[in-house]
Amino acid sequence: MKTTRQEDNPVPLAKPEIVLDTSAWRHYHVLDLDDFTAEEIELVFRLADIMKKVMSHEMEKLTTLKDKTVVNLFYESSTRTRVSFEAAAINLSATVVNITASASSVTKGESLLDTFTTLEALGADIVVMRHSQSGAPYTLARYVKANILNGGDGRHAHPTQGLLDLYTMQLHKGNLKGLKAVILGDILHGRVARSNIWGMTKMGMQVTLCGPPTLMPIGIGNQGDAFPNVKVEFDIDAALDGADIVMVLRLQRERQQGGLLPSIRDYVQLYQLTEQRLARAKPDALVMHPGPMNEGIEISPAVAHGPQAVIDEQVTNGVAVRMALLYLLGRSEK
Repeated sequence: MKTTRQEDNPVPLAKPEIVLDTSAWRHYHVLDLDDFTAEEIELVFRLADIMKKVMSHEMEKLTTLKDKTVVNLFYESSTRTRVSFEAAAINLSATVVNITASASSVTKGESLLDTFTTLEALGADIVVMRHSQSGAPYTLARYVKANILNGGDGRHAHPTQGLLDLYTMQLHKGNLKGLKAVILGDILHGRVARSNIWGMTKMGMQVTLCGPPTLMPIGIGNQGDAFPNVKVEFDIDAALDGADIVMVLRLQRERQQGGLLPSIRDYVQLYQLTEQRLARAKPDALVMHPGPMNEGIEISPAVAHGPQAVIDEQVTNGVAVRMALLYLLGRSEK
């Protein structure tokens, strides 16, 4: 993947007195967080702070992407992510085109590369892509001129979700280094979990993964693993002890149908985040969920709507973070 570095000069945003040095940014595409540095993540945070002011009308609307076309190409159903990207692009004055695979020529057998070639011929500058196949955005990044922003690929990655989660944590906790985060649920199939693990460890956090053994990746947390700050704990009470962040992942019912769980009832009894279990975490621990939630399965309604939950805030912060990324990609050059 080719990367780029921004100019060394500070870049003006909405007003002359507001400047931000973006020289740390070196990405032409955003595919995952494994190749992000802590400095780049912090840059996204600082930009997101500014974007929130634009969203609240404290600052003038930005025209950064007024000559750009952003295409949301979704091969999987989505509400939060697609609408969030659409709002982010509109807030930067981009032309936005939304395409769902079920209503495109994909249903007639058109290949992924042919679809992208067509989109580029029609003027697409940035393509936000969600695909059921892991690695699909990486394949395209080798051949296309448009910036690609991964909106989720198979079981592999969901980088913007990881960044908005980290940003939400940072707003509440300040310095993230040394904080204990627990990711609870289906780690094996969780693209959100993977991107969060990369992001959390880059920021110096201690990560505990908790869930049934059948929903845990083989080898993760072992000696010599790529994530030295990650441990695996199958007992939920032990995992939650002293946690600063508790991130709950959605449990899909097909996991039971695939033989990975005895029953949903068993999962609820062993791994649902309840008020009693949450009490083992720190009193100011944050409760997070990437959505959509299965209330009453992976998380109890009392916790989902309790005082420690920042789930709605994650959605709002997602627009600001995606604005920051679109801003940076809109200025990058191959």
